[in-house]
Amino acid sequence: MATAFHFRAIAADGKVRTGTLTAATDKLVAAELKRQGLIPVYVGLGKKAGFKIDLSFASGIGSGKRKDILFFTQELSTLLNAGIPLDRALSITAELTERPAFRSLVLDVVRLIKGGKSLADSLAAHPIYFSELYINMVRAGEASGSLGQIFERLAEFERTRDDLRGYIISALIYPALLSVVGLSSIFVLLNFVVPRFAQIFSDPRMQIPTPTLIMLEASRIIQSYWLPAAVALTVAILMLTTYIRTSAGAMWWDGFRLRLPVLGDALRKAETARFARAMGTLVAASVPLVQSIGISRGILNNRRIAASLEAVVLGVKRGEGIAGPLSRAREFPPLVSHLLSVGEETGRLDAMFNRMADIYETETRTAIRRFTSLFEPLIILLMGLVVGTLILSLMLAITSINDVAG
Repeated sequence: MATAFHFRAIAADGKVRTGTLTAATDKLVAAELKRQGLIPVYVGLGKKAGFKIDLSFASGIGSGKRKDILFFTQELSTLLNAGIPLDRALSITAELTERPAFRSLVLDVVRLIKGGKSLADSLAAHPIYFSELYINMVRAGEASGSLGQIFERLAEFERTRDDLRGYIISALIYPALLSVVGLSSIFVLLNFVVPRFAQIFSDPRMQIPTPTLIMLEASRIIQSYWLPAAVALTVAILMLTTYIRTSAGAMWWDGFRLRLPVLGDALRKAETARFARAMGTLVAASVPLVQSIGISRGILNNRRIAASLEAVVLGVKRGEGIAGPLSRAREFPPLVSHLLSVGEETGRLDAMFNRMADIYETETRTAIRRFTSLFEPLIILLMGLVVGTLILSLMLAITSINDVAG
């Protein structure tokens, strides 16, 4: 059944065209627009909602700066590859941007470019939004005259990085929630439920079973000391946080996280994937290898792994390549150096970095699934044991009351 779809598209003169077309699906509308020589930007049932051509990767990434950067990057990639001049492409992107704050930023970039600055320098004026990696990629694109391809690579880089980040966060939410609910349930039982039964067992003639005595003592300790314990725990967390903010503390904490069973392996693989994706993007843009390592080092979350790259930079400067120094750093999985050795031998280092990123993004997801598959049953089992022990202790106590009554 044919449906009327609203559309927005870019004409050959760079102007925005809007209107409606009737077709069976939104993809047929997009095909018709392309046949007419237009670049489809939006096709949907409503004027602002619906399926967005070439922007579907932006769904589900959340709000804020990341969404703005993804939108900006993909729009410029589409427009520049269509042959639209840079200043006009930026003006169209500003027009299509729905967030007023980011629209003002893009218009400021346009103003700086018209004032004689390069695109990279104009973006560098907004460091909160655009990272050093992003700016250096754009600078390389301007030098080589391939800005459209550079923005296409940047869009892919931002998308894959956000996909991995989103997967890790969503995978860990349930175990964290399960832990909070489990601990809260045990606290409520021992602090509010068990004390109501304690009065029943005050008869000195009663022989209270050992499990019940342990339960009552645990309840008494929690009732008496939960507030000081909570304060002490808060103070300890604040002290640990303060220590972690120091250089020595950050190195210790990041090393400790890497040594955690199962989860540490997932974190190491995630950092490897992040480093490889950044390196593949930079090397493909002909950014010098030493500079690429320095930029990629800046986007890593684990400072211990980032610090190990200092020795790698020195090895590259000595002409040793990158595979050997990375192997000696001992912070990356062993497969990394073997893959990069092949990349150096074949002269396809950029492709090997991207292949490595694909491998370790997949392995990160596998490691996270392995962690959650172990952690979730463990928490459920622990909760079952604690709650079951409490119920059994109460039942034994009630039985002892019947014996006394008899």
